[in-house]
Amino acid sequence: MDWSVYKNFRKDEFNCKCGCGRADMQPSFMGRLQALRMVYGKPMMITSGYRCPDHPVEKAKATPGAHSEGIAADIGVSGADALLLLRLALEANFQGIGVQQKGNGRFIHLDTREHPAIWSY
Repeated sequence: MDWSVYKNFRKDEFNCKCGCGRADMQPSFMGRLQALRMVYGKPMMITSGYRCPDHPVEKAKATPGAHSEGIAADIGVSGADALLLLRLALEANFQGIGVQQKGNGRFIHLDTREHPAIWSY
């Protein structure tokens, strides 16, 4: 994948954190994330991008999740910025939205799954 197309993101931001270094993100997801970033107008800190099948979180699941399909990212954001990002993600038709806005490690999960879902952690 040509990462230079996504001017606000780098491959290493999406690398699996298990140590394998893979970042098998889907171009369609990255295009939508880049478009969202342009409308949002602020940096997006990726706290979790691609997860390979050996990533501990994916290994614990019965079936692999959106991160392992390369169609999800968690964005570190809180407060008014989280509310803005959430509103813009809904307008951009991201199908999966998870919200973690309590304690440390606040983020919003975005994915492009087939069936809409929204949840809190």
